[in-house]
Amino acid sequence: MNQSKKDIIKIYSAVLLFLALCVYFIAKHQFIFLLVPFILLIILVAIFSLDKLLFFVVLMTPVSLQLSEFVPGLPINMYLPTEPLLVGILLLFLLKLVTNKDIDKDILKHPLSILIFIQLAWILITSFTSTMLDVSIKFFFARLWFVVGFYILAAHLFKDKKNINTYIWLYVFSLLIVIAYTMVRQYQHGLFDQQYANGAPSPFYNDHTAYAAALAMILPFLIGFLFMKECKYYQRVISFIVLLVVLTGLIFSYTRASWVSLAVALAAFVVLLFRIKFRTIMIFLGSAIIIVALLWTQIIMKLERNKQDASSNFSEQIASVTNITTDASNMERLNRWSCAYRMFLDKPLFGWGPGTYMFKYAPYQRSYEKTIISTDFGDVGNAHSEYLGPLAESGILGILIMLALVFTTIFYAVRLYRNSTDKNVKIIVLSAIIGLITYYVHGVMNNFLDTDKLSALFWAYTAIIVVLDIQQKNTLNKEEKEKKVD
Repeated sequence: MNQSKKDIIKIYSAVLLFLALCVYFIAKHQFIFLLVPFILLIILVAIFSLDKLLFFVVLMTPVSLQLSEFVPGLPINMYLPTEPLLVGILLLFLLKLVTNKDIDKDILKHPLSILIFIQLAWILITSFTSTMLDVSIKFFFARLWFVVGFYILAAHLFKDKKNINTYIWLYVFSLLIVIAYTMVRQYQHGLFDQQYANGAPSPFYNDHTAYAAALAMILPFLIGFLFMKECKYYQRVISFIVLLVVLTGLIFSYTRASWVSLAVALAAFVVLLFRIKFRTIMIFLGSAIIIVALLWTQIIMKLERNKQDASSNFSEQIASVTNITTDASNMERLNRWSCAYRMFLDKPLFGWGPGTYMFKYAPYQRSYEKTIISTDFGDVGNAHSEYLGPLAESGILGILIMLALVFTTIFYAVRLYRNSTDKNVKIIVLSAIIGLITYYVHGVMNNFLDTDKLSALFWAYTAIIVVLDIQQKNTLNKEEKEKKVD
């Protein structure tokens, strides 16, 4: 018997064995065995084509579901199928790091990467000093696999600019499914019902704020695609249609934070577009701070007279942003922020531990700051701030590192945008930094970097800036060498 026939017999034997096992487990009502072929396929893809696996993760991110949706009451929770796949990506990356295979050291040595590694290191340190070690260690590993997948691996892929478009469109494709699902649910319960908008994106997004934050981050790229030379006419038409759909979803999300973030992002766009000097910006900001300080008492009195609650009416919705007297959502944020500050005062250096805020803030509430949605058990969420959360959980260095990451990213993005002569690169950088600014502003009022939904965009946008900055630097170095040779 020749070798080819032996191989055929082996294949048929394996298939028959698998079918026999399928029949056996189905008879035992253990259907999970049927997932084995898909698991094996994912393992093969991960080993031989890790980029395809990351693209699959990005595609599934907007429609991923929490484990608690299927098995409630477990002590751990994660998003399926994205986080288990990101764990696999993390393990493969560590293996490549040990073998020093296919790792771009320029990416790892970039100042932004170093800042991110410092942040990870501080999260790990404060996990060991945490008041809840198990919670903090889980938080650290979740942040680690988000960074490895959505930042480091994504950065390697983005060296080919076509992969940037692929990454964004994969996320957008699934996000459109969520928008359609959300809009249908809202239509069934009354499209203009602002109260129902909060839970409409569930179970894909926890609430409308995370959903709207994702929509706001995607908008700059959809606008950018309209002006890219490499985009064909039909691609621009598709981008325009998708842009309208995303805008519609954003309007009916009734999320005030998203409109504030877009307003600030628009101001940043004007600053970049008209190349307004840094000195002028600082003079303007300094003057604004002085005016606010001088009129602080009058401003507070004015805010306290604002009784406009959140509404389906757009103008009333915007007006409710500054209602700190009767709007339960705004008042609860102030309550959470006050708790975060008081927690920081008790543990200013190392904090209470990453991820522990929601378990520890309840005793720090004051009766006069509580709202109708407050709880004595501290079981309804985090600090609602990407800056005050780390302040309470990782101490003073927690917030300083986060702020350093924000301002350093803006610095490199602005420098890259102003120095680049490639129109497409300028559009990509502008889209990435404006998208990030929407999140930086959102981060004042909410924090979502502990979820895959926003981490997939936040870290990828940062990676885009890093990769393009490295490429521009390499191009300039090459040109200088060529001049010296001449």
